[in-house]
Amino acid sequence: MEFSKKLRKFLFPFVGAIGYRISPTSNIDQVKNFLKTLHPIEFDLIRVGSESDGGYLVPDDFMDLSYCFSPGVSNNSDFERDLAKRGIPSFLADYSVEAPPISNENFRFIKKFVGPISSDNYIEFESWVSSNSKASDELILQMDIEGSEYGSLLSCNREVLKRFRIMIIEFHGLDLIFDSHGFQLIRDCFIKLLQDFHVVHIHPNNNDPVRTIQGIGIPSLMEISFLRKDRIFDSKHATKFPHPLDRRTVLSKKDFDLPENWYSRY
Repeated sequence: MEFSKKLRKFLFPFVGAIGYRISPTSNIDQVKNFLKTLHPIEFDLIRVGSESDGGYLVPDDFMDLSYCFSPGVSNNSDFERDLAKRGIPSFLADYSVEAPPISNENFRFIKKFVGPISSDNYIEFESWVSSNSKASDELILQMDIEGSEYGSLLSCNREVLKRFRIMIIEFHGLDLIFDSHGFQLIRDCFIKLLQDFHVVHIHPNNNDPVRTIQGIGIPSLMEISFLRKDRIFDSKHATKFPHPLDRRTVLSKKDFDLPENWYSRY
């Protein structure tokens, strides 16, 4: 231990000079135990949105949904367009664009990034949801906010999160699970969500690679679908990956399957 501290102190200036840092790695057994909690539960899924980027596998449980909240618009609103066809209006937010790429009377757009606090260019996730819905509303979330998902979800009141029946969240930087500090942040976020939600699908986004350490493969970018626990009555684990409705996110890049360590029981 003393030697590793001395080595880290010696290497730190050189590594920092080229834009990197040295930090303790995560305990692999703890990582394995954490991944076991994310094994998807079997549930009927449908594809909503496009056949590539902008399309997601969603639990087929749309009856009486009031609104969709969709932070992170960029140049694709196919998901929200398909929900509008089902009569579900969407609240959209993104400071990086002037408006959604699709004009629709069921879209309500605000030019703000979504995050854990409000500022000039940001709106706090919880206050955005609370000001546009009531406690009795049944909601769906589609979140793709480039890493701000962790702070937004951790800072949100649990009762507000439970308004969402369905959540589809694109998680960024998941390979930071191998960093002890990154692991703590990511694990804390999922522990909070898993109090009230089951994971029902995981799809790796092929825009970023898989990082593998000691046989554990972690795609750095993944789309994860959740369903509130009160909507599931048979918690049998899913066994077939990829799902027949899964599609390559980025058509110009090589695709890869979800690593088996995300759904095997070890």
